[in-house]
Amino acid sequence: MAYELNNMITEAPNINTYDIDTKSPYEILKLMNEEDKKVTWAIEQELHNIALAVEAIIEAFNNNGRLIYMGAGTSGRLGLLDAAECPPTFSTPREQVIGLIAGGKGAVVNAAEGAEDCLDYGKKDLENIKLTNRDIVVGITASGRTPYVIGGLNYAKEIGAKTISISCNPNGKINEMTDITICPVVGPEILTGSTRLKAGTAQKLVLNMLSTASMIGTGRIYKNLMIDVSPTNEKLVERAKRIIMMATGVDYNQAEAALKSAENKPKVAVVMIMTGCSYKEALIKIDGGNGFIHRAVGRGK
Repeated sequence: MAYELNNMITEAPNINTYDIDTKSPYEILKLMNEEDKKVTWAIEQELHNIALAVEAIIEAFNNNGRLIYMGAGTSGRLGLLDAAECPPTFSTPREQVIGLIAGGKGAVVNAAEGAEDCLDYGKKDLENIKLTNRDIVVGITASGRTPYVIGGLNYAKEIGAKTISISCNPNGKINEMTDITICPVVGPEILTGSTRLKAGTAQKLVLNMLSTASMIGTGRIYKNLMIDVSPTNEKLVERAKRIIMMATGVDYNQAEAALKSAENKPKVAVVMIMTGCSYKEALIKIDGGNGFIHRAVGRGK
């Protein structure tokens, strides 16, 4: 273990912040900001691999497969966060995007660091959700060596599920064991080994890309509008009306009436307005267009 840590860039000391404990608050923040600027550049170097991952996720969704994130600590929490935001944002079924964290859901608020050290826990968590070869498993670990994640990925490979890794350490074990490797190298953290910082930011940005681009690729966005948003509170109801207005050009009252007629489904409301069809006819058109509005209304491939 000591040897492994010595060879991880995520554990290396940062020469730019060696005296950060003597700095003023402003100077500390300036150092942090300078280091954070390196994150987007590191992700830019991985865009090709991220695109491959998105294509694989879209394929899995189209084959009734699931997207499963798994990680420990900060990495696991970020996966859970991304998974939790998919149903309200894109109206996905809750079982379509799943987040798993070492130590279970209790580890979200109470750190369970020891749980990440067991290979079997990762396998068991995937067995508990009945992983199949149609699913796709994304292992998230800044160091690239977390046993919980490696155990899960090994099991996923055994049953034929496609695997993706997200790490920030080019020497990580995980990089050599997955179908697609995403490794933004953000360099040493401002606090040595504190991967909730730059590495965590990089992982969050990559997860944003994976879920958002995959949802766009399966028809859950129209133009740049969250057409499949689930209006479950007052703010989201108003957002749904605005989306209908922007997509179709109708006024507020017309959008409100259409949303009600469409049983609170903005995508269906938009198709009803654009084609002058009924609720049931709109559902058929959307299904025929594989979820894409421009296909449902005959305005593109």
